[in-house]
Amino acid sequence: MTRRLMLLDTASLYFRAYFGVPESVRAPDGTPVNAVRGLLDFIGRLVQDHRPDDLVACWDDDWRPQWRVDLIPSYKAHRVVTETDTGPDVEEVPDTLSPQVPVIEEVLAALGIARIGAAGFEADDVIGTLTERAEGPVDIVTGDRDLFQLVDDGRAVRVLYPRKGVGDCDLVDEELIRAKYGVAPDRYADFAALRGDASDGLPGVKGIGEKTAAQLITEYGDLAGVRAAAADPASKLTPAKRRGIVEAASYLDVAPTVVRVARDVPLPEFDPALPAAPRDPAALEALAVRWNLGGALGRLLPTLAGPHDGA
Repeated sequence: MTRRLMLLDTASLYFRAYFGVPESVRAPDGTPVNAVRGLLDFIGRLVQDHRPDDLVACWDDDWRPQWRVDLIPSYKAHRVVTETDTGPDVEEVPDTLSPQVPVIEEVLAALGIARIGAAGFEADDVIGTLTERAEGPVDIVTGDRDLFQLVDDGRAVRVLYPRKGVGDCDLVDEELIRAKYGVAPDRYADFAALRGDASDGLPGVKGIGEKTAAQLITEYGDLAGVRAAAADPASKLTPAKRRGIVEAASYLDVAPTVVRVARDVPLPEFDPALPAAPRDPAALEALAVRWNLGGALGRLLPTLAGPHDGA
């Protein structure tokens, strides 16, 4: 029987939970647990609405991999608080969110929900690799548009893109991407490289915004075709566009590698099956008491115990 796989861009979701749930939601000792509670509610709603058979919380073991920084030094540089020589740089995270991340890890472990990362790679790359390996339909839950490049109607791979909460998601398929951006998913990385992305520190090509990037990809097929047109004096490119593309040559040489998610990341062996009951009930009960998670877990656990029919 074909199994439906759900992949969570976990940091994207717990950041969304942190900003969406009031910080007044606290543990008995006064520690905010809004991100923890919000993420548990998100997972419960996603399981209830989409009934995956397998679910993986994909993790940023390295949110700013050195191999991407080596290619484009500005990559996510504006989000670095502290540079390190021995591991990933420290990302700017709200003071009251950082202490909640280890709690999220402990709760997921006690529940038995697979949490998978890979040294030197982002959660996006874990998602890309698990999507590549999947034999059945895949739902990718993320607020990161870069993962639109993985959408594939033929393989039933789609993105659930939250608007306000995960109960209100755009179901992103090939038609929606073409309608919104004017490109096919397999050209989204080329389009994004041309356009750039300030939130990731990617400069793009001077003078080329979203609409122009889409027009160029549509007209010339892909980034290589756009660059060939810029080098061809007989092409119809305007002088300004031609100049911008030519002057951005060193950036365009490496940007697609930075923007494209990896699909061949080495991952540990693990069981992705969505648990019907907690793996460690005693540990989960202790966490529920310590962090005031009884309400959220009381909503989530019956949902996990329900049928997982891939609806």
